[in-house]
Amino acid sequence: MILSSAVGLLVGLVLAGVLIAMNDPARILHLLLETGWWMVLVVALNVAQIFASAAGWGPLIDDPRRPGILGLARMRWIRVATNAILPVVQALGELVRAQLLFREGVAKVRVIASVATDLGTEMASQIVFSLLGLAVLMTIPHAAGDSTTLWAVVGTLLGAGLTGAFMAAHRWGLFRFIERMLPGLAARVGWTSLGELSGLNDAVVGLYREPGRLWRSGGWHMLSWLIGVLETWAALQAVGAEAGIAEALVIESLGQAVRSAGFFIPGALGLQEGGYVLICALFGIPPDKAIALVLVRRLRDVILGVPGVIVWRWGAAADRANIPATEARGHL
Repeated sequence: MILSSAVGLLVGLVLAGVLIAMNDPARILHLLLETGWWMVLVVALNVAQIFASAAGWGPLIDDPRRPGILGLARMRWIRVATNAILPVVQALGELVRAQLLFREGVAKVRVIASVATDLGTEMASQIVFSLLGLAVLMTIPHAAGDSTTLWAVVGTLLGAGLTGAFMAAHRWGLFRFIERMLPGLAARVGWTSLGELSGLNDAVVGLYREPGRLWRSGGWHMLSWLIGVLETWAALQAVGAEAGIAEALVIESLGQAVRSAGFFIPGALGLQEGGYVLICALFGIPPDKAIALVLVRRLRDVILGVPGVIVWRWGAAADRANIPATEARGHL
């Protein structure tokens, strides 16, 4: 993971650096310096997204010790922060939030079941969001015939297929297979706590047998994506791009699809910048403003992410200070 993250980060830095160098770096910097109070709105809307996503996770935690919305939002904030700030693949954030929920006293089986199912409902709602963006794109005459649109359609359909396979695997026994592997893994790494994951498959399947939980989770995640449209609109205004809500919806839906496709590159660095340049070109937004749009979002990630990582590490250090050395391995 460390090697792949390092390679991905290097590739991303090169791509981002080349894009910025080719599109008037001085002009891009000027656009960023002119964002003003729009940046405050961008950050505030991202906080609202975090709360909506946390509310989407809540219905899937089938445990009386489940934290309230503030506690879940804190975990979601830290998950987003680690994915955005640390030079690692985006899967780290899922491991971090699982660890944080376990520290609240929720059973490990239910922690992992909730995180896995939440990923499924979030991915499913993103596909619906992407389809909505494509539908709006098709109504815009000057953009509907662009070759980028064809790639967007193909990518969305492929994403829908992968999401369906991901959720079907959950429902039809993926975690039964994982359970069978756990004893051998536990013996190799010396983690006796892995034995506490017996019944994981039943916990996941149990959630999928309660559609009410899935619909509530997916609904909150959909709200989070829609709040992201407002955030993108605010960021577009911040960099002086002439675009309305319809354009913001298309840019946000397709841009998030690009970011998800770049999960193997820390922060989708470089890939996200290139994707936004192509998507924004559909609406006549020049590359310098498209790159500035991405950098506004990355600046937002820094503003919210650095405190999030600090809170995470501070809490982890405090927990280690309170855990006897003989028990520390079991809490990894």
